[in-house]
Amino acid sequence: MKNLRIVVAVAVATLSVMLALPATAGTFSGTINNSDGSPLQGVMIRVSHADSGMSETIFSDTQGKFRLATALHGALHVRLRTPYYRDLETDIDLAVDADVNQALVMERMTSDVEISDSLPAAYHFGSLNFESGDDAPFNRYQFQRDCLSCHQLGNALTRAPRSADRWHQTIQRMHRYMGGNYDYAMRQRRAVMLSDGFNGKPVSVRPKFPLDPALSDATIYEYRLTRGNPHDAIVHPQTGIIYSADQIGSHFAVTDTSTGKSEYISQSGNGNRYRVPGSTTGEIDSFSSYTRNAPHSMALGLDGKYYVTNTATNTIGVFNPETNEWEPSYVIGGGARYPHTIRIDKQGIAWFTISGSDMVGRLDPVSGESTVIHLPFAASRGGTRGTWTYGIDINPKDGSIWYGRLFADRIGRIDPKTLEVREFDSPMRGPRRMQFDNSGTLWVAGFAEGSLARIQPTADGFDSRVYPMPEFADGYRPAPYALGVHPQTQDIWLNETMTDRLFRFIPSEERFIAYPVPLRGTYTRDFSFTPDGKACTSNNPFPLASLEGGVSEILCIKLN
Repeated sequence: MKNLRIVVAVAVATLSVMLALPATAGTFSGTINNSDGSPLQGVMIRVSHADSGMSETIFSDTQGKFRLATALHGALHVRLRTPYYRDLETDIDLAVDADVNQALVMERMTSDVEISDSLPAAYHFGSLNFESGDDAPFNRYQFQRDCLSCHQLGNALTRAPRSADRWHQTIQRMHRYMGGNYDYAMRQRRAVMLSDGFNGKPVSVRPKFPLDPALSDATIYEYRLTRGNPHDAIVHPQTGIIYSADQIGSHFAVTDTSTGKSEYISQSGNGNRYRVPGSTTGEIDSFSSYTRNAPHSMALGLDGKYYVTNTATNTIGVFNPETNEWEPSYVIGGGARYPHTIRIDKQGIAWFTISGSDMVGRLDPVSGESTVIHLPFAASRGGTRGTWTYGIDINPKDGSIWYGRLFADRIGRIDPKTLEVREFDSPMRGPRRMQFDNSGTLWVAGFAEGSLARIQPTADGFDSRVYPMPEFADGYRPAPYALGVHPQTQDIWLNETMTDRLFRFIPSEERFIAYPVPLRGTYTRDFSFTPDGKACTSNNPFPLASLEGGVSEILCIKLN
């Protein structure tokens, strides 16, 4: 227990806003004030159960009041967090159907060091000495696109002081991973920038984080994954089971949110058998030596099976959720390298981006035939030597395939019948993942500049409008990785990766709402939605040690 003044009483809570109680729920409620007695709004109240690995988080209202009705019971750990205040931690024993009420007091941070250390990665990264000018190779846009694609830069792990020589080694490894840019001068200049910028001194920026009244209607659920570090996660539309693909461990984590328990199903065995191209039954024995498929993205086929991009073996894996078993994979062929994001059209055809060889792929699971589609030349605008096809989705109105090229600032359209390709300049830098809504409007995350684009396809291309995402300090831009369209509300959920927040965009109001998340160092991926409306994503920065607690998780948010 630290920095804590606490008054505990067991009582029946009487707040004006009552939430629906889960079965056999206990209730944790109370008030949160600062040391002068005034209420604190928007404080995260996180309750964790060690045995199940489950946590629930709510936010205090404008009067500093909170009420959490939870099925978690027994010994629970409580942590309160809000910007510029010290974390407050305690433990409670919550019996089934019990009511625990507490009056809590939080203390302000006083030193520059503790304030700086508490700030999300964006405010350490954004304090680097970037070049100015839209075409400068070391401006913030280019740096953000090149260096934040898989992880945060500026969190507690990555901002540790180190010499330019040590940074140079890291940058060389990253450049090789991102496409093989071996420009020594570029690496060295970046190394000096990082060494000078991450020098251990506290940053002076003081972002102002908004407190939307909608926060008090939200609950965040966390489900701990004790093995590996999954990439994308997807919710089964009928059962609500969450499946996450572990690219490093080559397995699926199958998570039951009612218990918080996960089963880990390796791709070894059937998942390492490969069908003969053009056949649904044959296998290629010569591929049997591969032991790591590295599953990345998945989509549910019309046959009820998940189709998975295997980045290490350049195949499309098949996972059967009815049997919880892997079936033989499909070989893509055609020089495909690193299949990335996958979606299924209304005919059951799988379409996927192929980042390493800058292609789009097509697979017919019925015939077993796969096709790779070569894209027009486009110059790279980042520090890589490639352009990286990335996000992809299918227009529900005409079946056309749309994709983004992250390092080329291009968006493309493919005719599903003729495979004709047309490309257009992106309305914002760094188009990453994308999704259509029910009306046929395409929403795209602008990773490099921190924006959301609304794209309306036309006969000749598209009309667009770009919405800059909120910045909480002037010039410190967010970095949205992916988004999802809520199937019921059609709101847009974005998983911004540098401010430890999720965002909801309400199209009818054209406004963003920011939801703080419980763990520092959060880096989330694709959104998927549960049958009861939760927006879910995997929380899995790389390396995993950069996430507070060092254990990956599934994170879901529900509006009450």
